[in-house]
Amino acid sequence: MGKKVAIIGAGISGLLACKYTLSKGFQPIVFESSSTIGGVWTKTIKSTKLQTPKAVYQFSDFPWPSSVTEDFPKQHQVMDYIQSYAQHFDLLRHIKFNTKVCGIEYEGPSEDEMQSWSLWGGTGEPFSSKGKWKVMVEDKQSPSTEVYLVDFVVLCIGRFSGIPNIPKFPPNKGPEEFHGDVIHSMEYASKDHESAAEFVKGKQVTVVGFQKSALDIAMECSNANGVEHPCTVLYKTEHWNVPARVPLEYLYLNRFSELLVHKPGEGLLLSLLATILSPLRWAFSKFVESYIDKKLGLSKYGMVPKHSFLQEISSCLISTVPEKFYDRVQEGSILLKKSPKSFSFCREGILVEGENSPVKTDLVILATGFRGDEKLKDIFVSPTFQDYIAGSPKSILPLYRECIHARIPQLAVIGFSVSISTLHTSEMRCRWLAELLGGTFKVPSIKEMEKDVKQWDEYAKRYSGKYYRRSCVGALHIWYNDQLCKDMGWNPKRKQGLLAELFEPYGPTDYISS
Repeated sequence: MGKKVAIIGAGISGLLACKYTLSKGFQPIVFESSSTIGGVWTKTIKSTKLQTPKAVYQFSDFPWPSSVTEDFPKQHQVMDYIQSYAQHFDLLRHIKFNTKVCGIEYEGPSEDEMQSWSLWGGTGEPFSSKGKWKVMVEDKQSPSTEVYLVDFVVLCIGRFSGIPNIPKFPPNKGPEEFHGDVIHSMEYASKDHESAAEFVKGKQVTVVGFQKSALDIAMECSNANGVEHPCTVLYKTEHWNVPARVPLEYLYLNRFSELLVHKPGEGLLLSLLATILSPLRWAFSKFVESYIDKKLGLSKYGMVPKHSFLQEISSCLISTVPEKFYDRVQEGSILLKKSPKSFSFCREGILVEGENSPVKTDLVILATGFRGDEKLKDIFVSPTFQDYIAGSPKSILPLYRECIHARIPQLAVIGFSVSISTLHTSEMRCRWLAELLGGTFKVPSIKEMEKDVKQWDEYAKRYSGKYYRRSCVGALHIWYNDQLCKDMGWNPKRKQGLLAELFEPYGPTDYISS
């Protein structure tokens, strides 16, 4: 009988982890707190679409159906695709729905013994005869708790759900001072589409934030209220949000583009080449910036970011601008308001620091993201493991290959670190993990793994600057996949011929087989 693998979360990463651990003969048990699969795709804003073209966002061995002709499918199409994948590979029978994991606790060697290890898990092996994980699970449909003892845990809980990121305010300057409603975008997205439209109708709405959710919500408020009750978007920083159908893959998703960037663990020749080609790196970034500015008219609205597009993509902060967003700005149904420092609440609305008059509003929607780091940390019972997984607030999440922590045995994290193509990256990680669990290769020493994490952290800080965001492979997804391929014994070069290898975009179908 195969070893038991607990997978927490039945989003895309959880389904992939289930499929690939099954392929190696293990017994996966997937715990999903909701009643359905799909993760962040289960409850979205009405206008939500894919951020990347479907050719990039697909399972390597399960193409999109021919009936989906759009390049950027809508939420219900994505959900249908995910459901079809799960049914095709018979994954649903391994999922326990409405089961919330309250905590996980390692039972095995003492913490003192583990701290003396030089190899992951003490032996470098993914499993141990001395250690097991206790998974405490609450049945949401009945007040009961059950404990599962498993050989390995895969955390697929994601970073864009669960715990909302709520800004902190000084005393007497928070939402309690405001006469209207204050909600997080998570609450807005949880409403059915008719209820959401009715909720904002006839109200003066202020949306805080300038990423994808903020822009989508602003568009929906504009649809509901027009110029009679314009929606104010309160933002801190302008971003290079891109219009649909920008062919970024020819500039940032091929090997040549990655030759222009200094890479973690690169040799002297590649380092020299990246330095020599740095003017071309600058030119690529400027070309995209000029294209976006011209296409969206950013200069006209004072919305040209002060940072480069390379910083944006290296931080995984790119999102797609809803169609005709700036047309709504021009007509006056969406108002853009910059708050470069801080803001607070007063009875009439929002007070921007340095201004005397408040932004009068009836409803504030905080599209301010999530605290995925807290959610990840809180699932561990051990304070030591909590500290390990959190790492330094000034560094990336300390995961080797963005998957395992060198000092936490028999556990992997999939889907927390993001990329330009999240589904594809999660699939590569799950394949890597399955090969590791199956004994195809071993990870290096703890010291070597921590050195590798440090190199990736230095890369992230170098190219993201002050827009640095934790855990993002950014503009190096091919180089990152190369490391996974080499570990698994695959040929990292997936194209036919030198020109194709250098200049053709890389995507999921390049990795259909080993």
